Amino acid sequence: MNDASTPLVELRGVCKYFGSVVALKDITISVRAGEVLALLGDNGAGKSTLIKTLSGVHQPSEGQLLVEGQPVQFRSPRHALDHGIATVYQDLAMVPLMSITRNFFMGREPTVGWGPTRRIDMDKANAIARTAMREIGIDVRDPGQAVGTLSGGERQCVAIARAVHFGAKVLILDEPTSALGVKQASVVLRYIVQARARGLGVIFITHNVHHAYPVADTFTLLNRGRCLGTYPKSEITREQVLEMMAGGQELASLTAELAEFERSDAAA
Repeated sequence: MNDASTPLVELRGVCKYFGSVVALKDITISVRAGEVLALLGDNGAGKSTLIKTLSGVHQPSEGQLLVEGQPVQFRSPRHALDHGIATVYQDLAMVPLMSITRNFFMGREPTVGWGPTRRIDMDKANAIARTAMREIGIDVRDPGQAVGTLSGGERQCVAIARAVHFGAKVLILDEPTSALGVKQASVVLRYIVQARARGLGVIFITHNVHHAYPVADTFTLLNRGRCLGTYPKSEITREQVLEMMAGGQELASLTAELAEFERSDAAA
């Protein structure tokens, strides 16, 4: 039985090697029920490898993965999902020409009948999809409409609602707002807050501090496969997070080099 002090999912000293390439080195993070962990990093920081390790695509080369305090070794994404770890990738794994309902269930539709007369119970499926979407603030008039007719933010919410409906305890969101406008991103951010209020753990992977800071409780910064630190929101400002992500020391060094170059050029 899990209690509030036990993380829903935890990595302890996890490393991932691909031959001589060090993709992750000594990563330790955790997320608890009712917590949003923002995993921040620029391109090449190791975010994708970490997602795949958490979701069962990759197995750690070193270290431990624990779910509700128990060590586990995920054999596949299905195995991770069976433990309540659901990942919503950027591409959403949706078929634009299929209906909202068919995308919502994706092979797990409720059925009626037996043997050769067995068929999808579309009335029940549509009702469930409509209710699940309404609970996250999206009123779908016709769940039979093609999912491609929805906005990007609404499609993200279909994927998130699908994961929650099928028993997710931890949501791993891979750059959910990267291709969205301000209004569409706000739809997704609002649902992240709702998911936290329901007691889910959320790992919000992004490189956009302005989207992460309002909703996250904890921030972990990655750089070249290594952890730069984990900070509660009360201990770090938005500006400090931005500076760490931008590489404050590197930018200061570059600025000094450019100033020296301009002085040399002027003297010549």
